[in-house]
Amino acid sequence: MVLKPSRSAYVRSYVPLLILSLLASVSFTPTVEAVSADSPGIRMLEEIQTVITELAEQAKPAVVNLFPMTTAGRLRDTSGDRTPNASGSGSGLIVDSDGHIVTNNHVIGDATEIEVRFSDKTKLVAQVIGKDPDTDLALLKVTTDRPLPSAHFGDSSTVKVGQWVLAVGNPFGLDRTVTLGVVSGVGRENINLSRYENFIQTDASINPGNSGGPLFNLRGEVIGINTAIINFAQGIGFAIPSNMAKHVIAHLLAKGKVVRGWLGVGIQPLTAELAKKFGVAEGEGILVNEVFENDPAAVAGIQPGDIIVRIDGATVDSPNKLSRLIGSLTPGASAKIDVVRDLKHLTLTILLTERRDTATMAATPTVPHTRAEVKLGVEVQELTPSLAERFKLRETKGVLIMKVESNSLAQAEGLREGDLIKEVNRSETSSLADYTAAISRSRRGDTILLRVLRETRAFYVVLKTSD
Repeated sequence: MVLKPSRSAYVRSYVPLLILSLLASVSFTPTVEAVSADSPGIRMLEEIQTVITELAEQAKPAVVNLFPMTTAGRLRDTSGDRTPNASGSGSGLIVDSDGHIVTNNHVIGDATEIEVRFSDKTKLVAQVIGKDPDTDLALLKVTTDRPLPSAHFGDSSTVKVGQWVLAVGNPFGLDRTVTLGVVSGVGRENINLSRYENFIQTDASINPGNSGGPLFNLRGEVIGINTAIINFAQGIGFAIPSNMAKHVIAHLLAKGKVVRGWLGVGIQPLTAELAKKFGVAEGEGILVNEVFENDPAAVAGIQPGDIIVRIDGATVDSPNKLSRLIGSLTPGASAKIDVVRDLKHLTLTILLTERRDTATMAATPTVPHTRAEVKLGVEVQELTPSLAERFKLRETKGVLIMKVESNSLAQAEGLREGDLIKEVNRSETSSLADYTAAISRSRRGDTILLRVLRETRAFYVVLKTSD
């Protein structure tokens, strides 16, 4: 069974207008009086109420309650577990009549069997088909001799801020709880919940136990999978977009895992200082700080210092966006990547390989920035074999930072002992002489662009000399 709206699409499309009409048409008096049932405002309100109650009734049968089981076949004890993202009891959504169920990966944890409780009070044990920690999704399967009620996925790319949504789940063990709210934001990232983030934010009440449950629009379509809340914050919940969920489910059905494309670069955001040094606007693309040897980017000719601005026509404005776009492509696929190099626009065609699980995409220092106008505040020395071994460097040439002065700009920007300076103002620095020559060409008050290697990862940083 697929969820379909039973009320007219007209009513659901214009619910907000009906609310505004209600406010204009219902008059209130200081005394408590019954409002006539024939009031236009009451009739409109009842129409809205009917739409929502019918949607809730249709939605609930496709939502299940999940309880991970131990290796001994017992239910895992989660009575004291109330943290939003810990493994334990949660919700799931039946996605087809064959018994496939999508939920959050953190709900099932390392369990291989999960007890599934349906709306008709029946129980079955589900097997794990596949998991994708990078998006916090998992796919389960129950075997049954009857078709199961299932939900229909909508297109999350059409979701707009302000539209009404229903969240259905099992918060704190309260089966099939329905909450109503609006979409508060879209494209939320840097929440640090998963590798690939593009969350829908909603104020529909989401609590521990809602994880893995659906977020519906007023047409009865699933536009998201509820995944997390922010502790001690009311009205801030997040859902994985339905388009991302559909992509992951298809991969898990086919292979039991998600196979993603791999570019082979280290990347970092463009701060205002970096953007100025590279001659682009702040946020106009992301900065390549490292290109891994023999990987697709290196083969195609991408270089450190390139600014990636588009992938297959889609704008790239954050490292997370680049990771999502590349991760949505399969190994063997080709991608057209637009870059800015030395103020020139280039388009490169890159043949992607399979992503390595151990690979990391970004490598930037994460200390707070302070902008005191002081000297660089570093002491450097030419790299020797013993120093390379001491600081776990695979390089044989470069200038090593031996000391970072306290309260210096270098310290504020995250530089530390053992960092290897590879470039100064885009010029290669293989020796102390190269470094000294490059620094000597800078005047007092100039900004200096450094490309720095830390163990196996590189990043760019901008320092300013004292006036």
